[in-house]
Amino acid sequence: MSDKRLRDLTDEELILEFQKTDNTETFEVLMQRYKNPLFNFVFRFLGDRDSTADVVQETFIKVYKNKDSYKTFAKFSTWIYTIAGNLAKTELQRRKRKNQVSINSYGDDEETMELPDGGPLPDRLVDSGIKNKMIQDALLKLPEVYREMVILRDIQEFSYEEIAEMMNISIGTVKSRINRGRSQLQELLRDIFKD
Repeated sequence: MSDKRLRDLTDEELILEFQKTDNTETFEVLMQRYKNPLFNFVFRFLGDRDSTADVVQETFIKVYKNKDSYKTFAKFSTWIYTIAGNLAKTELQRRKRKNQVSINSYGDDEETMELPDGGPLPDRLVDSGIKNKMIQDALLKLPEVYREMVILRDIQEFSYEEIAEMMNISIGTVKSRINRGRSQLQELLRDIFKD
């Protein structure tokens, strides 16, 4: 099957093709479609690039090895995000057991930003990178259950129905957790985005 034809297939058609033929090109097209969105999702959840890269790689390995467990009644995106979310939660639990994460953790040293000399900058000129770091730090302070919901809805833009299917919970519970997560996030960020 030509590369262009593969790119024209839906995710569901690609995984079905991969199940039937074991053609690794179909899997590679899926990887290209999902590597960046999954990295963004997992990074927002974990806050660490190395762990995120490991989880995303492990997600693709699981998809590859368990391709036959995908059933057509679910969207492929729901299936792969469920796998990535479960692996990210496992990584968080592993960290908690080892006491490697504190609420005041600011990530790797390489992410430390150096501010230029010359005194403080006016608020309107604050680097967007610093704001993004503050948002990420605030996200990491949310309880895991709310963090995941906010990331899936507001960053990954999944529908309430898709999130409910991924989490195997009711839409009402999804909406409630998203609202609580947003409320807590707003409280954590209230000083950052004042006029």
